[in-house]
Amino acid sequence: MHTAQSGVFALGTGSHSHLEFDLKAGVEPLTMVRVIASLRAPSITTGGVNMVVGFRPELWARVSPDQVPHRVEGFNSPVQGVDGYAMPAKQYDLWLWVAGHAYERVFDAAREAIAALEATAVLVDETDGWTYKDNRDLTGFIDGTENPSLAVAPEVALIPDGKPGAAGSVVLVQKWIHDSRTWEALPVIEQEKTIGRTKADSAELPEEIRGPHSHVSRTVIQQNGEEQHIFRRNTPFGTPSTHGTIFVGFSADQKILARMLTRMAGAEDGIRDTLTYYATAVSGAYYFVPSIQALRVFAVEAE
Repeated sequence: MHTAQSGVFALGTGSHSHLEFDLKAGVEPLTMVRVIASLRAPSITTGGVNMVVGFRPELWARVSPDQVPHRVEGFNSPVQGVDGYAMPAKQYDLWLWVAGHAYERVFDAAREAIAALEATAVLVDETDGWTYKDNRDLTGFIDGTENPSLAVAPEVALIPDGKPGAAGSVVLVQKWIHDSRTWEALPVIEQEKTIGRTKADSAELPEEIRGPHSHVSRTVIQQNGEEQHIFRRNTPFGTPSTHGTIFVGFSADQKILARMLTRMAGAEDGIRDTLTYYATAVSGAYYFVPSIQALRVFAVEAE
């Protein structure tokens, strides 16, 4: 039986570091995977820090073809929406997410990981996240209201036992920059219609009030009459002048994540998510997060 990387479900951590790497020219993917698998943190929680690792799906398929779900692929082209709108694709080879209660521990663990990978991979992006006002995002609304409980989340996020990639997950990682000045100039009722929820307590507004352009309406995915959920681990990021949301969404089915984006962009039915007029996607990548056991196969024991 396979087990998920523990950090996927480690709620309550207030400090986060997201590191993205590309394989160095001439380096075999297996070499980088061995380095990652030999770190302690991807396997267990240690010193108050969780570490989750994900790989470009095509890269992981080269290294471990039996431990990847069928038809999973990277964010290899932009999502094209209506009226010229698009979400960018910025796919890298490795995503490393370090999270913990104390930023100094996250900082130290991230530095150690960067040093360990120095010979095999180039750090191309690093973003620090943090919690804001009891799990609100920088729009002022509560984030993750639709998240399933931890009792149900593994059923939503993880590949089932007996299937290729069991206990692994597909994760979508995006950075969204907020136009906070324009957003905050809106009356609260217009903000609520844009999100589709009340600002004070995150109660979902009726469809006739929020309308089909709201964020809730765009991101609710129905399949055979049943709502399909994902497991979100979003956090704010940035500085007082430039800031936004790191979207981190886990799913056992990449198609759910991809359809959310096409619906937000208006590619499915011509209806664009109103929130995209106040937040701009500046990156986008899919990674496959393998199980602990699938990673440990490649670990090199310390002498």
